[in-house]
Amino acid sequence: MTALEDLFAFERDTQALGEVMGRLGWDQETVMPKGAAPQRGDEMAALATVLHGRRTDPRIGEWLDAAEPQGDAETAQLREIRRAYDRTTKVPAKLAADLARTTSRAHGIWAEARAADDFAAFAPALKDVLRLRIEEAEAVADGVSPYDAMLDRYEAGASAASLEAMFGALRPRLVALRDRILGAPMPKALSGSFDEVGQLTLSEELARVFGYDLHHGRIDKAVHPFSSGSGLDVRITTRTDPADPFNCFYSTIHEVGHAAYEQTIDPEYALTAIGSGASMGVHESQSRIYENQLGRSRAFTSWLFGRMGEVFGDFGVVDAESFYRIVNRVTPGFIRTESDEVQYNLHILMRFDLERALVSGDLAVDDLPLAWDDRFEADFGVRPPSQREGCLQDVHWSEGLFGYFPTYTLGNVYAGCLHAALRDALPDLDDALLAGDTGPATAWLGEKLQKFGGLRTPLATVEYAVSTSVSEAPLLDYLDAKFGDLYEV
Repeated sequence: MTALEDLFAFERDTQALGEVMGRLGWDQETVMPKGAAPQRGDEMAALATVLHGRRTDPRIGEWLDAAEPQGDAETAQLREIRRAYDRTTKVPAKLAADLARTTSRAHGIWAEARAADDFAAFAPALKDVLRLRIEEAEAVADGVSPYDAMLDRYEAGASAASLEAMFGALRPRLVALRDRILGAPMPKALSGSFDEVGQLTLSEELARVFGYDLHHGRIDKAVHPFSSGSGLDVRITTRTDPADPFNCFYSTIHEVGHAAYEQTIDPEYALTAIGSGASMGVHESQSRIYENQLGRSRAFTSWLFGRMGEVFGDFGVVDAESFYRIVNRVTPGFIRTESDEVQYNLHILMRFDLERALVSGDLAVDDLPLAWDDRFEADFGVRPPSQREGCLQDVHWSEGLFGYFPTYTLGNVYAGCLHAALRDALPDLDDALLAGDTGPATAWLGEKLQKFGGLRTPLATVEYAVSTSVSEAPLLDYLDAKFGDLYEV
């Protein structure tokens, strides 16, 4: 065998083991007994040690030096293997194991603290996670700040400075639009009780409508919806609330965006270094365009209005236009995942600033609840009534995902660019969406972006799809047009 063949065979087994570890994470958040958390932490640490050993095997460096790629796909695989190898070899095996064990246990502590509305119970675990992530970032930083090293884990090529410039351009127009809307009459909120069986039935239908292949996937319930896996096994979760079926439906559509991306990647890339999404920002572009530009469009909500009537009977909304306005209702709220399109990115910008302060040491973990509440009041005009609705609401920091939050807004920016190109390519798209047919849109996304997986770098992936440079302008123009029309502002 050649060096290239040896490297790719070794990488395939490493990728397969990584999928196994991902399945353990899925199990932990869905069906694992609560009392199993300490043992699961040890299991995750053991597997992390095995993976770290494989990912730092000195033969990888030798194979990389000797490999002679043929074509773009092999060249891209070598690029990604090199990037991962250079990063992982800087992380001691003990640190990798400690991180896996600590984040696994911290997740369970966070879930209990959130349920009890008790940040103090979570603070020691968060301190441990943050300390270990900073130690890891300092090991791999290679001349950049620890926070930039954390960002690179999720979005290669991104930096705090570049994101700060983009977010700075977003904020004024988002705040101005939000203020105009909140000064206008509000549509009424959805009221009533919607049984769980009906929600999950329609949730599964929505998953199929948006192209999720349940022969190679499944839908389960979790506290925090997520997508997991790649290739032939891609799983999603959702959640239900009898008073808010939209939480279930749009969480499902959002996670299907992630899952459909993974399921559409060229099968030839399965269990390779380019066999998953190009980055978390690119991944988020798919979930957000599915959820918002398609799923919350006037055309698609008209179809969804009809299906809700068939599933739940008369639920108190008189017509499709009223339903569209309720789905896109802009109102002050505390929970990021339930936020409307106009205010969602303001939630992310706040987290971006707070986590940078935690990483730099400018904000102590014990001071996070007060800092969160003060910043939320400054940005949104109200203080969270509880820690559950404040700094305990998100799972990310318990799992050590510092640097992950900004990819949500970056994904929204990418989605804005993709939506503009999609509408140019499919001028009659609304006719299909009125019939509940997302096929033309999802096929375009599959052909232009999803099938390539990690073939290209994140920015190049989106620019290839839209045939122009990435800018925040399409997202802002879309929001101004949609909500200006809705609220007549």
